[in-house]
Amino acid sequence: MNFTNILNRTLAGLPPSGIRRLFDIAATMDDVISLGIGEPDFPTPWHIRNAAIHTLEKSRTKYTANAGMAELRCEIASYLKRRFGLAYDPGRQILVTVGGSEAIDIAMRALIEPGDEVIVPTPSFVCYGPLAELCGAKAVNIQLRPEDDFRLTPKLLRNAITDKTKILVLPFPNNPTGSVMGRSDLEAIADVLRGTDIIVLSDEIYAELTYTDERHVSIASIPGMKERTVLVSGFSKAYSMTGWRLGYACAEPEVISAMTKLHQYAIMCAPTTSQFAAIEALRNGDDDIAEMRSEYNYRRRFTVHGFNKLGLSCFEPLGAFYCFPSVRPTGMTSDDFCGSLLEKEHVALVPGTAFGAGGEGFVRVSYAYSIDHIKKALSSIEHFLNNI
Repeated sequence: MNFTNILNRTLAGLPPSGIRRLFDIAATMDDVISLGIGEPDFPTPWHIRNAAIHTLEKSRTKYTANAGMAELRCEIASYLKRRFGLAYDPGRQILVTVGGSEAIDIAMRALIEPGDEVIVPTPSFVCYGPLAELCGAKAVNIQLRPEDDFRLTPKLLRNAITDKTKILVLPFPNNPTGSVMGRSDLEAIADVLRGTDIIVLSDEIYAELTYTDERHVSIASIPGMKERTVLVSGFSKAYSMTGWRLGYACAEPEVISAMTKLHQYAIMCAPTTSQFAAIEALRNGDDDIAEMRSEYNYRRRFTVHGFNKLGLSCFEPLGAFYCFPSVRPTGMTSDDFCGSLLEKEHVALVPGTAFGAGGEGFVRVSYAYSIDHIKKALSSIEHFLNNI
């Protein structure tokens, strides 16, 4: 059977994730030191795990409402109000999803018509462009600039908008650069969007991991922006709950209704045990967030200093748990640098090009690892640089 004529042609034409390619190679090697995985190294806090265990013991394992448990949606609304000053109706404006990834997927499918355009600032996480293209849209990539600390500027946005623009993806705090958008940055973006029908898909999964005096600001809190924003977040990063696969979306009732319809057909409901765990996380997890953020901040300063000392300049990342050092001084491309480093020193980093053309000349480094692990990696990278 010739599957070339059977498989979805758009899907077949999409490249696999650039994050995974080097790690598939690394999996065949011994003693690899990785700074590449974007996953917290902390265990899920015990009180969250214990809450989940308790519900299993009580056999609370039935389906929930499609939109998620009412109790959980109320806790999400309370959390967003308490932490970020955002007001959402838990009955009409919040949908619980299988990770933030599902929320991004169904938001695009609920909003996009074939021929629409989706603006994607890059470097950014790998899923936005492919998901837009699978909906029949064109992904319009904006290459963010190091001189702007990889923030989206009004000029770059204006130049990308056409009469076909349907969605602006706003992925801040950013993976892979660690850049953030402050209130003044978001107000400038809001000024560009006013008077248009462009929807903002704001991926705020790293909202709790910011290291500035100003806490994370959501574009939904900027006057006039909430009605045009789909806010996506989840529990993976802030509470170290990656494998629990739980996220959520917040938007106007009409958008959430459409997204819920897709969710009903494809998923039914998010995992029940994870929903109970998330209730506990939201009620009693603020101290866990503070503790992990403090440790990440220490690792952040240590890692950035280490790369700058090696001559691979790195602007200060103020969010998430990544830094984005430049490898241009070596004269190598991002792919060549990471491939050679893996081969010769068994250190795995992610080439910046995995996150779009704007990542050329850079590599993504995760500091979601212990200081000892980071020290070993930096020592090996220094040895590599001395030999080239």
